[in-house]
Amino acid sequence: MASANNRTGPLAGVRVVDLTAMVMGPYCTQIMADMGADVIKVEPPEGDNTRYISVGPEPSMSGVFVNVNRGKRSVVLDLQSPPGKSALRALTETADVFVHSMRSKAIARLGFSYDEVAAINPGIVYTNCYGYGRRGPDRDLPAYDDTIQAACGLPAVQEQLTGEASYVGTIMADKVAGLTALYATMMALYHRERTGQGQEVEIAMFETMASFMLVEHANGAMFDPPLGPAVYPRTVAPNRRPYRTSDGYIAALIYNDKHWSAFINAVRPPWADSQFATLERRARQIDTVYALVAETLKERTTAEWLELFGELEIPAAPLSAPADLFDNPHLTAAGFFQTVETPHGPVRFPGVPTWFSRTPGQVTGPAPQLGADTADVLGELGLAADAK
Repeated sequence: MASANNRTGPLAGVRVVDLTAMVMGPYCTQIMADMGADVIKVEPPEGDNTRYISVGPEPSMSGVFVNVNRGKRSVVLDLQSPPGKSALRALTETADVFVHSMRSKAIARLGFSYDEVAAINPGIVYTNCYGYGRRGPDRDLPAYDDTIQAACGLPAVQEQLTGEASYVGTIMADKVAGLTALYATMMALYHRERTGQGQEVEIAMFETMASFMLVEHANGAMFDPPLGPAVYPRTVAPNRRPYRTSDGYIAALIYNDKHWSAFINAVRPPWADSQFATLERRARQIDTVYALVAETLKERTTAEWLELFGELEIPAAPLSAPADLFDNPHLTAAGFFQTVETPHGPVRFPGVPTWFSRTPGQVTGPAPQLGADTADVLGELGLAADAK
């Protein structure tokens, strides 16, 4: 693992005290570590619960944990004890960012509310990762990805699409909220760079996902009086799904008028009609359009459609499973995956998806074993290894 002093990337030189657990906060700080920050993961003696939730080379190193905590340093501190609190205060003095995912009352009971941390380090960016924002009546409710998906409307739109209420097949609320925590923290750091002022930042999963869902689904309900329901019809049209071909499936979006005209002229389906000639007309009857296209795409193989859509420059793709991504030719050629040697052998990490011409990020090392860096970090602070 790269040491704190020789990391590269746009966040090289930034120190992050990370008191987050599970996925939302750790995903945020994982990206900071990939971008060069020295992320010090402060864990209780039993460790982050995510260490134990899936397969891994040892019981405390599950695959999910290893991925979202790569490149960090793990320090075990008992924050119920005076030595643990003292060590965290000393660490906070050296930090640029303090990020946690405890409820506000819990972090305050420990003595590390924003006011208490800012008294130690006035320039710190203090990021709260919550389920619900503190200014609403639900502020003390527990929150996990499933419950936030339900609260923000995801199962409801899935029911409109498929006929059955369901979660989406990824922990979307955790990850979207983690990305939101990242950009909010970076904006606060930018403000500090210009003004020297630290500040408190709050990211709530529910508010984040409400904003995320309402990007398109606010639609006509935004206006006063409302001009329509809070739904974007195209995304919940029952026939919006991968198209079945003669030998499998294909995803294709014959959307704008250029693509539509090219498709109709090349294929000449019997149902072609001027009532579908413009995007505005198609949008009014989008489910019918999807159904008609679906019948036509059953007539050729997936490979034949991919070839034709490629010639016509119509967006299309074969269906892939997550496992297929590890052998995806584009990702391989782009150098997306990064293999890192770990104490348990090589790990092929999904790499950094962004590209920088001057300060590229990278996976800086493996995920830490529980408390592996406690002695080193406490030593850097001039504390004894047992001062925890």
